Amino acid sequence: MSRSGDSGQPDWAQYFGFQAPYDDQAAAIESALQAGQSRGFLAMEGPCGTGKTMAALTAGATLIREGDYERLLVVTPVKQQRRQFVEDLRRLNAGLADPLDGLALVGKRDLCPYGREDVFPPDASVQDRCEDLRENTAGLVESDGQSDDRPVGQAAVSPRLDDIWWDPQVASDLTKAARTGGIGQQAVAGALSTAGGESPYRRTQPTAPDEIGGDDPPLYCPFEADWFARNKGSPIGFEAGDENVLTAEEYLPNAVERGTCPHRAMGVLVEAADVVIGNYNHLFDPGSRPLIEGILDERTFVVVDEAHRLEGRVRDLLSDRLGRQTIVQARNDCYQLLSQARQSADHKREVRARLGDHDIPLEVIDRARDFFDDLLGWLDDRIAEFLDAEVGRDWRTDESVFPEGNLEVPLRDPEEPEPDELTRWAEQAGYDGDLWRQLDTVGLAVAETLEALDISRAPVVAAAGVIMRRWWERDHATTFREIELEHAAQDDQLIDGWRDTYTAGLTLFDCLPAQPLARTFDDVGGGVLMSATLEPLDVFTRVAGLDALADGDDGREEHDEGRPVLTRSYGLTFPPENRASWIVDATPFTARNRGDPAAMDPLGGEWNATRDEYAHVLRSIARNPGNVLIAMPNYREATWAGAYLDEVVEKAILVDESSSEEATESLKAEFFAGEGKVLVTSTRGTLTEGVDYDGAKLQAAAVVGVPLVNIGSPRVRAVQRAYGDVFGDEQAFEYALTIPAIRRARQAIGRVIRGTDEVGVRALVGARYTPDARHSVYGYLSPAEREEFVQMSPEFLADQIDRFWTER
Repeated sequence: MSRSGDSGQPDWAQYFGFQAPYDDQAAAIESALQAGQSRGFLAMEGPCGTGKTMAALTAGATLIREGDYERLLVVTPVKQQRRQFVEDLRRLNAGLADPLDGLALVGKRDLCPYGREDVFPPDASVQDRCEDLRENTAGLVESDGQSDDRPVGQAAVSPRLDDIWWDPQVASDLTKAARTGGIGQQAVAGALSTAGGESPYRRTQPTAPDEIGGDDPPLYCPFEADWFARNKGSPIGFEAGDENVLTAEEYLPNAVERGTCPHRAMGVLVEAADVVIGNYNHLFDPGSRPLIEGILDERTFVVVDEAHRLEGRVRDLLSDRLGRQTIVQARNDCYQLLSQARQSADHKREVRARLGDHDIPLEVIDRARDFFDDLLGWLDDRIAEFLDAEVGRDWRTDESVFPEGNLEVPLRDPEEPEPDELTRWAEQAGYDGDLWRQLDTVGLAVAETLEALDISRAPVVAAAGVIMRRWWERDHATTFREIELEHAAQDDQLIDGWRDTYTAGLTLFDCLPAQPLARTFDDVGGGVLMSATLEPLDVFTRVAGLDALADGDDGREEHDEGRPVLTRSYGLTFPPENRASWIVDATPFTARNRGDPAAMDPLGGEWNATRDEYAHVLRSIARNPGNVLIAMPNYREATWAGAYLDEVVEKAILVDESSSEEATESLKAEFFAGEGKVLVTSTRGTLTEGVDYDGAKLQAAAVVGVPLVNIGSPRVRAVQRAYGDVFGDEQAFEYALTIPAIRRARQAIGRVIRGTDEVGVRALVGARYTPDARHSVYGYLSPAEREEFVQMSPEFLADQIDRFWTER
């Protein structure tokens, strides 16, 4: 452990926010520093109580203050964890004479004053409307480059500007024109207010004054204009935040009151912050990443929290979906422009001239329209063909035959990385690669021309063209193409057939995020990836792209030097006598062994031996005192378990199902209120991780079976094939399916013991969790879990539970 001066304290102790670290916490800080100082990465497993959040912040603060890095970027997919990082950073800062400047990010839709208050038209998305207003405002304030001596609005934080192409005085005039009481008057009645802050502007969207906007003045955003008036500065400094850490609770109302765009202010603060706290989208989503692009370099140290979710979340972020209705709109966008051109020779010349700015002939628009139109026909025919084979031809007259849930229509054999059906059809129909690769440019040209001609519609053809280009260009080994039918029953008499039950879309599914992850991590100086459930760490470093960095193989020719990768695993630090941890050696709870729950009497009259064995185990688990969480392999099995327990247990039984966030929150609140209950859910649901069952909220948790995803799903089979190509066929199922399933199980049992004084029971139920079973998953538990969990037979479980609680 490194020391500073003669104090005997480590260098990082001055930044640690508590009186003294746990032993594992101190080791984690030292390991993170070692990774950071060597421009490498640390993959760390540490359960609740390890102090991972403060350890990561302490290491980051040390690296910044010692000059190794300029900033720390934290990303986590869990809102509760983002709040924890903010809280711990404030605690760290409270002990510093010179605190770190911290910033917590939120999405644009949460920050737009007009969007928050429903001022925009109902048919316009906040994102699209905001972008339109930004473009209009930029056009209004654009200068001839002679604006350097003009007045500049006050800014608490100013960016570094190389070129000022706007006129701050014109921007200031625009803000004055939008005020409620007129130029120079105090804003009073009719002001737009949001988040507790009252803006200086009228509630309605303003139109530019004639002297600025000309004969046809456009709508503009005064909040955006104020940002230009301040020379792209923020009126809020970090001192406005508690302990120099700004969250939206501070910068949103503060920016609104000062008349500046809160999202722009946040973007300025990103560049100036020492610590930036965001979500996965900010780092891994190509659409959200531009907000932080300016700080993604070798001077940034990254902390990726809840890293066990990394593969799944990034896979989703890198995948694309093009809905059928979007294809319809893209075709209509092209048709609208073609119709405009056909109105007269003058119209045609104007359209051709504007398209010429993009080097796109009018004839190509015609070709793109035909492509989208023919694509719709092909899509509808392929879906009909699939449904004929899946449910029979009766669906054409009887919609009740449609199965609930989403359906996948694979466009190639998932286990054979060959061109898909859509690509083959397009080639045969004469739509070759030249057109596909041009569709994004075509879409942009159509959208901008429609806008320039003031044709009232919100074009989608540009976005559709981007996805179509990716469809053509991405390889078939790591990307899987299919039609997805999302179950979304419509109450619309004008829609019939399958479209009344399903929403269709073309899906471009990313199977293997390892190489994109490696490239993202190689953009920064170093980092920590941490979670309570990362084991086996050697597998995690492979699938998360870290091993590719260590080997200097991130897919970039200019980067051939390896980056150090460290791994650390820590055990649960809370008193072991406060918990009972068992592996219940019951018959494997597989679909083949247990049978179909829908065909069985809930009271057990027609159960087979396996289901009868598990009924006794469930009853024993449910009779633990206090709240009990039982996680079944899927919601279908959760329904069966709940129906059985409702008959044999005196406690209230709550059964979770796949539902809205509001329904889930309501169920959780009911579970926490009053006397002890049993909550039965799916291990793959939202209640088994990211929920803090602290204090007396949970006394026992059991995971029944191994929660594998549907291994018959075409996209799951495609993922397995892609993993086999990269990591070896013998590891494909293990890496792609088994290990993620065990991490979900470990997350669920980790809900019980969340503090030093908490007492509870943890149980993994099923023979596959034992070390000697066929297809055993015992080796995927952490070293500490393998040492602590005790194997027992089902018949002894009830007595062992009684004994544990009697001895408390």
